[in-house]
Amino acid sequence: MKLKPKISIADHFAVMSDPRIDRTKRHKLIDILTIAICAVICGADSWVAIELYGCTKYEWLKTFLELPNGIPSHDTFARVFALINPQEFQSCFINWMKSIQKITSGEVIAIDGKSLCGSRDQNSDQSAIQMVSAWATTNKLVLGQVKVDSQSNETTAIPELLWNQIFNPSRKSWNQRR
Repeated sequence: MKLKPKISIADHFAVMSDPRIDRTKRHKLIDILTIAICAVICGADSWVAIELYGCTKYEWLKTFLELPNGIPSHDTFARVFALINPQEFQSCFINWMKSIQKITSGEVIAIDGKSLCGSRDQNSDQSAIQMVSAWATTNKLVLGQVKVDSQSNETTAIPELLWNQIFNPSRKSWNQRR
């Protein structure tokens, strides 16, 4: 009997630790994460937009999420995402993406660096956050992303991006996934 592959968001994010205090939990972590991911994929770019997406798609979301107290508020989304471990979230997200992507023969991976808008703080003389991304052009999929060290440049972040997130020997290698 062949096992069904894990491709749902819940399959990959179930391992995330919930940093919230038990007595304050009104919404399941997996519900919050799933709504936020779906909303961002559909173009939501703020906590308010994520909440609006959830309210608009409530009937559909209810078919596969528990939603014991309805759709979380935009403040709840903001609080939860401020508390979760970003590396843990990134690892779960990358594993989910790898499970649903289709490797294409001759895939071109574009490496690009960008400054995050609004991340520069003039008051504390802090420069903008620089990120380097690996983009699978045929599949239109971000394979990985790393923050550039403030004392460095994009070229030093590229090997870290490629090795730790894409060709990591502890994960299936690129060639083995074809």
